[in-house]
Formats: sequence, C-alpha cells, structure tokens
Amino acid sequence: MRGLLLDAGRLTFSADLPEPRLDEGSTTVRVVRAGICATDLALARGYMGFRGIPGHEFVGVALDGPLCGKRVVGEINAACGACPACRAGLGRHCPQRTVLGILAHGGAFAERLRLPTENLHAVPDTIGDDAATFTEPTAAAFEIVEQLAPAPGTSCLVVGDGKLGLLCAQVLAAHGTDVTLAGRHPDRCALIPQPVAFLERAFEAGSSPPTRRFALIVEATGNPEVLPRLFAVVEPRGTIVLKTTTERPTQLDLAPLVVDEVSLVGSRCGPFGPALDALANGRVEVEPMIEARYGLEEGSEAFEHAARPGALKVLLEP
Repeated sequence: MRGLLLDAGRLTFSADLPEPRLDEGSTTVRVVRAGICATDLALARGYMGFRGIPGHEFVGVALDGPLCGKRVVGEINAACGACPACRAGLGRHCPQRTVLGILAHGGAFAERLRLPTENLHAVPDTIGDDAATFTEPTAAAFEIVEQLAPAPGTSCLVVGDGKLGLLCAQVLAAHGTDVTLAGRHPDRCALIPQPVAFLERAFEAGSSPPTRRFALIVEATGNPEVLPRLFAVVEPRGTIVLKTTTERPTQLDLAPLVVDEVSLVGSRCGPFGPALDALANGRVEVEPMIEARYGLEEGSEAFEHAARPGALKVLLEP
C-alpha cells in the first residue's frame, strides 16, 4: 500500500506499507482526499513521538461493511466501547482509545485506512469530495456550540485566522453570535459567508489589546504566548475556549481568572451530524480555503507547503 510514514519526526513516502488490519466491527476505507492540519505538522516535528501513518481529515469510499460502496467520513477516536467513559457516551475520552493518525492508529495519508464502523458517516450527495474533507475540523468547531450553546448576539472573539479559526468564526456567526476575528490577514473575512469584524495583529507580542471585552473568546492560534493576553479582553464571568494544543507549555498568572470569575474550557473533537448538515446547506463554506493539492508521492513537498506561514488548506489525493 502506498502512503506516508512518520518516524521520529521524519516523513517519508513508501510504496509497500502494510494494509490496515481489519478488526471485527471495523470497515476498510479507500481514501479519496485527505487534509493536512496543524496537528499533522506538529507530529512531523516530533510531537507525541508518533510513529506510523499520519492524517485524520479525510473522505473516502467504504470497501466493506454495511456502508460498502458509499462515500464516508469518520470520527477519529476509536474507543473500547466498554469502559465507564464509553458507557456514558464519551468514547472520545476513552482511556484505551486510539486516535486516527495521531495515537497508535494508522491514518489517512495512505491509500486505505480502517476505523470502527460506528465511527463512519455517509456523506450526502450534495457535498463534494473537497468539502467533505473538512468534516472533522468543522465538527471540532461545532463542539463550541455543543458545549456552551451561546445565545444569539453573544459577543465572540475568535483569535487566529488560520484554517480552524476561520471554521470557528463561520460556525459561531452562523449560530447568530456577534463575531470578531483577530489575526494577520484581513482579507480572510471574505472567506466567511456571514459578516464579521476584524482585529489585525491585536495579540502579537508588543501590541496593545483592544479596549472592547468579549463574553466568549476562542483561542485558535496554537501559540502558547497568546492565551495570557486574552485575560485582558474577556468579560467578567466570560469564557475562554482553547481549541488548539501546543508543543510548548503555557505559563499563566491565574489570578485574573479568579478575580473576574472567568471559565477556561478545553474543546476538542465535535459532532459530525451538524457539520455535515452545515456543509450540505452551505452555512459553512470551506472550498475557498483550499490552497494546494499534492499526490502521496509529493508528501514532503505538501508538508513543506502546509508549514508556510499563513498557508491555508493543503490536500493530499491518493
């Protein structure tokens, strides 16, 4: 099988990778598209010591099982199904889980992958392959709505105008909140169907924070130095949502959280149903975010492109 292999932070192409093992209750998927995200780039730099086939944003065709022949996308956490977390419906937090392309589970940067059949979702015909590739990160953006259910009109600040930040801004704006996007690229507001305000370089080192405060702030930069700067612009009893992990630790003075009674919320994977609905009806538009396409044999070049400052989505096409 052709695909990309990560080992000790070194990415190589191989034409003879082992086929994914088909366990009971799992389905083999032929990968059609796969997207490179910030987590993949971090893994390539040695994050988590991952060894194997990376990649977790994909659309493909089921080769067996009850969805055989259908286009599918897949939730990335493969849970045990028997522990207390799984019985409570929290399989994404199963302590025995593997995670597609991230933790002890071969990923989507290959011709084929496998996932538990229950993780797979059929893709509506109204969603093209390119858009379907964005289902997993769009679901991650919807997790904010699922966790917090912000009321319409809530003042929201999304910090980071990369791929995930743009998705979070779209989802929150479509939900009816008052969204401001902070980043380095004002022109990216044109990629969001709903009107949003923009703050340019407001949280860069040495910059002065805006005077306005926000009830809900989403940190989507992946920069550990940004979070402490957000304390100055969150409303008392407001909420800061962390949507990214970082390879470097964050140093915080937590006193402002206590004084202003601010909630700090971690947010990771999210619901695929709302994400697919939003992609199908155009409430979230993703295809303008695609910047480049590469074949698997060009994996190193694709990763180099995706790592460029300001790069948007790079797709791999097996």
